[in-house]
Amino acid sequence: HWATREWLLAVSVVLGTARAFQMPAQQALTPLLVPQRLLSRAVALSSSSVQVGVIAGPALGGLLFAYGAVTVYAVCTALLLLAGVMTLFVHYTHKPPTQAPSFQSFVAGLVFVWRHKVLLGATTLDMFAVLLGGAVALLPIYARDILHVGPAGLGLLRSAPAAGALLMSLALTRWPLERHVGPRLLMAVAVFGLATVVFGMSSHFWLSVLALAVTGAADNISVVVRITVMQLETPDEMRGRVAAVNSIFIGASNQLGEFESGTVAAWAGPEFSAISGGLGTVLVAALWWRLFPGLARRDHLSRAVS
Repeated sequence: HWATREWLLAVSVVLGTARAFQMPAQQALTPLLVPQRLLSRAVALSSSSVQVGVIAGPALGGLLFAYGAVTVYAVCTALLLLAGVMTLFVHYTHKPPTQAPSFQSFVAGLVFVWRHKVLLGATTLDMFAVLLGGAVALLPIYARDILHVGPAGLGLLRSAPAAGALLMSLALTRWPLERHVGPRLLMAVAVFGLATVVFGMSSHFWLSVLALAVTGAADNISVVVRITVMQLETPDEMRGRVAAVNSIFIGASNQLGEFESGTVAAWAGPEFSAISGGLGTVLVAALWWRLFPGLARRDHLSRAVS
């Protein structure tokens, strides 16, 4: 009973700070563990494990909640500690930085991304797509007021994007993208936007579930291509900093996207919010095709940094 709102917010800040270190380190570690030819499959496999966690985690939490909230958080703590111990057994060739910390090294990741337009295009594409396509924040409203399905239906709606992403990531693990990756990336973002529009217009539960599953599958293509290109375009000594820049963009866009969707929904209704956000995502994909021709014409994943 001592867990006040202020304590929960403070702990959330600590968790967010820890994740700011964890995500770039994890992304930078993957290329050091697998050959370059297997990197896209490794990224897809990593994405599969994330989606399994997204789907199974809430279900497991619900079962454990029967034994009390403390049990849920105790199991979470134990699993995180287990993951930390397992990480200690990961071995790779460490290359220490060649320059001392300075202001130049502090902004080196931003400068590197700005100068390499393929990286800039891929990173900002995902940022704006997520910023405009934050329909997931509207799911409680859709479940209660539009689809009239209650808590069980809300659970299915929330798991649909993860289910679509899981199926796509498993497919990409078996059949990795090897050609026309730039056009497929932009097309995937456009499909994400169109599926969001379908969800926004739908008043039928299973059509809404299908549309959300398509958004998850399309987003997974974007994630795998974007992260793989980012890893291959970045030298080892810059990979952690570039991953940190990517984490900032994506983390901020997730939160701001939900805020944007909620604000527009409060102003013009949830349907208008979802539909306009989806159309905006399609427009972003079209604009990026013109603004970043190097990304749009990208054929193979692997290519030397230029």
